[in-house]
Formats: sequence, structure tokens, C-alpha cells
Amino acid sequence: MAENKTLTATARAGTGKGAARAARRENLVPGIVYGGGEEPTPINIDFNTLFTTLKAGGFLSTLLTLKIDGKDERVICRGVQRDVVKDLPVHVDFLRLSSKSRINLMIPVHFLNEETSVGLKKGGTLVVVRNEVELKVTAGDIPDHLEVDLADTDIGDTIHMSDITLPKGTRPMIMDRDFVIANIGASKTVDIDDEDEAEDTGEETTEETAEE
Repeated sequence: MAENKTLTATARAGTGKGAARAARRENLVPGIVYGGGEEPTPINIDFNTLFTTLKAGGFLSTLLTLKIDGKDERVICRGVQRDVVKDLPVHVDFLRLSSKSRINLMIPVHFLNEETSVGLKKGGTLVVVRNEVELKVTAGDIPDHLEVDLADTDIGDTIHMSDITLPKGTRPMIMDRDFVIANIGASKTVDIDDEDEAEDTGEETTEETAEE
């Protein structure tokens, strides 16, 4: 499952644009924690800590422990607002969760054993249709990524969603079809070689017919 990271925050006394601007002047990012049957809690998070965590990737699909003045909240980020010019975080939203909460998340797909794929060794090409998949997951069992093993794949093979093993209690949001994740296509080099071979065969057949 995705790693349960910890962030430290402080409750923010004021609300509105004035309080948010004051927080940013102190190198803090204002935010809000909502849901879970409780009142929304305005918070501030250290800018450098949040920025480092965002750069690490997977922030929107990671279960977090948010320590607010010593109280632990299980949350997941539901949005990061950024400065339109500097692209730096200026506000962050968190949703409270229990370990049994069900949520929708985009989970990345990782492709394994490309170096031993039969089709790729022949010169085929991995054509990725989806590099992430939206899943319905349980907050206590969020996968960090989905794995596709390419070891035995050959040219012309197609990997569908049903070929991926999911954690218990997890399902794709698309349920009406077994959608494609990727396939092993023939590269242009392979196609050209096949055409040349066909042309050579055709020429030899013509010559034999003429001699007869």
C-alpha cells in the first residue's frame, strides 16, 4: 500500500484572505481539513516541508497522518492550489478518513521486466494506453502502484485490466468493460523487414514461374 507519511500542522485561528496572507508571510501554507462528521479545521503547514513532500510525488494518492497541535488525523489530500506564476503551493485541502473509508484515487501503473519481454526483444514496442488507473480503494489499503509483468509478452499481446492483481477490496471505477492498459506492437523496423521478406519471396516465385 502507499506509505503512510506524517505531516505536522498547526490550527489557524483566523480565516479568510487576511489570515491566509499572514500565514504565507511567515512561510506557511494555509489549508483546511474537512469531512469525517466533524467541523472543518483551518490549518497552517510549513512551506518547505510541504514543498519537499510534493516533490517526492504521489501526494494525492498517499494516506497521511496529519499532526495538528498534537492530535493525529488520518487524511488524504484532495487538492493543492498553486500560484499561477511561480507554481508554488498556496493552499491545501485534506479529507479526514477512517481505515475503512472508501475513496476514488488515480493509481500509477508500473511495467516490469521489459528487458526480458519476448516481444520487446524481437524489436516490438510497448504501447502504453493508460499509465494510471482510477480505483475505488479502502483508505487502509491504498496501493502505491499497479504492476504489469511483461516477461512473457510477445508482439501482438494486449494487457487488460483483468490481468492486474488488485489488493482485496479494491476495484477499478470502470466496470462495464475489461479496458486495455497496454499492448506490444510491432515496430516500424519489424514491419519493414516483414515487407522486404514478402517482396523477396514474390520476386523468386515470379522468376520460377517464368522459367517453367
